[in-house]
Amino acid sequence: MSATAPIVVVVPPALGGVRLDRVVATVPGVGTRSQAKQLVDGGHVRVDGVLRKASHAVPAGARVVVTLPPPVPSTLVPEALPLTVLFEDADLLAIDKPPGMVVHPAPGARTGTVVNAVLHRLGELAGVGAADRPGIVHRLDKDTSGVLLVARTSAALAALGRQFRDRSVHKTYVAVVHGRVARASGVVDRPIGRDPRERKRMSVRGGGRAAVTRWSVTERFPGATLLTLHPETGRTHQLRVHLAALGHPIVGDAVYGGRRRPPAGTPPLLATFPRQALHAAEVAFAHPRTGVPTTIRAPIPADIGELLDALRNAAGARKPSGSA
Repeated sequence: MSATAPIVVVVPPALGGVRLDRVVATVPGVGTRSQAKQLVDGGHVRVDGVLRKASHAVPAGARVVVTLPPPVPSTLVPEALPLTVLFEDADLLAIDKPPGMVVHPAPGARTGTVVNAVLHRLGELAGVGAADRPGIVHRLDKDTSGVLLVARTSAALAALGRQFRDRSVHKTYVAVVHGRVARASGVVDRPIGRDPRERKRMSVRGGGRAAVTRWSVTERFPGATLLTLHPETGRTHQLRVHLAALGHPIVGDAVYGGRRRPPAGTPPLLATFPRQALHAAEVAFAHPRTGVPTTIRAPIPADIGELLDALRNAAGARKPSGSA
């Protein structure tokens, strides 16, 4: 966010009664809802001349004044790390994130992240989102591979952030899970919250945030199934938690039960796969500037491809002689 004159917004009827941070998130140059909340909490937003909390319900016709502070100087170090670019223009960069790469710096991981690599490729991104995660529109877990979007401008970040909040971004994942999933398709509609016993884990629990995942079977193997997943919400660890709750944890997921012992006769890789076999295969959205429908795809990575080949070979070896 760059330093500018105060921005005045008269709340339209469509946003009447909405939380203040959600209203502020629609202001050009703000970006994400978390940034909007930071502005409100930091005293940079007034409603009819009064400081309010982020949860304040703003009436239609209210005069909201937003003062964008100057950008915080970045302490991030650009690094010449390899990036597989899927799409790039003046507004947006889409990469195929490799497994094992953290998206943005955090305690214990200040270097070697997607952000460090993006800063080396694109140069300064001051004001495009939070200082410690410039340009980051959404996240993937460290060991999840696939499509990741990075905004190059504040306007693009705000536009894409609105689409994610409105659930108009369509995401497709593929996952190899333990066990033979019997049904052809289904929906998991179960809330997710922080696990009260292990704070680094999430769990299906009452009082959690609404979470919905649609799934369908793509291919079955002895002891495993390849699924296509469509998350309708974006909760932390959502797909991993939902699939574990179904009794079919993702292969290789050490946190949510994916290290289980596979049945005899299945390939050893099913037990030793080094990360969760989860890949963000496709993201579809409206281009943040032009509005043109845009779909970005990332091919199945080599490690999951090897796992699938091993499963197919094992399945073929178990077929009776002469079977089709």
